[in-house]
Amino acid sequence: MASRAPKDLSVLHGHRVVSGAELRAAMEAAKEADQTARVRRRVLHGVVLVLLVGLIAAAIIVALAIINGRLKVPTAEPSQKPVSSCPTAVFDYTPNDKVSLNVYNSTTRAGLARSVADEFLARKFAVANVSNVNAGYRGVAAVVSGAAGQAAAFTVQRNVPGSDYFQDSRTDASVDVILAHDFTALVPADVVDQTPGTLGCPRESRRTADANKLPVTPAAAPAR
Repeated sequence: MASRAPKDLSVLHGHRVVSGAELRAAMEAAKEADQTARVRRRVLHGVVLVLLVGLIAAAIIVALAIINGRLKVPTAEPSQKPVSSCPTAVFDYTPNDKVSLNVYNSTTRAGLARSVADEFLARKFAVANVSNVNAGYRGVAAVVSGAAGQAAAFTVQRNVPGSDYFQDSRTDASVDVILAHDFTALVPADVVDQTPGTLGCPRESRRTADANKLPVTPAAAPAR
């Protein structure tokens, strides 16, 4: 009877049996791979921590430099304010009888120019023209003069509360008063402020009706 071949203990039912030595080797390899991954994570955490500490230190140094004035932070140039065309000179109150005045009505109120002109006459102003105009100006009243009439215009403004001053190119000292829709009344004659002061141009940058230098161009018309 023939002898049987030696049984291969590394194979069981057609499957290879892992030996203890091989299992230990596989576990050691997995352990080494896990340790390598842990080392990499620690190195990465260390690098991130160093960068964060560096950024914080740099921010503190920059902040201290700015506080101490050693470092100046560039800022955007502030937009330039528009140059005012309103005269800045201080004027004395010119006597009423030295002011040559034209009174214009730009409203639909009949007789307004005539009635206000009569009030100026009662205050000894030298009233010349009294008529109607079509005006682009809106407000209380526009007071218009040339450079030579600015002192007189100042006196007129003290009598017309809320009025706006405009300068034109005339060469004489005459002053125009253009009465607009918000006009109500002159300052009572006995309380007019006659102390020195400046012309008022409160609506200089916010005209509402036209883009011209002057609010109106007075045109002769029957008074109302």
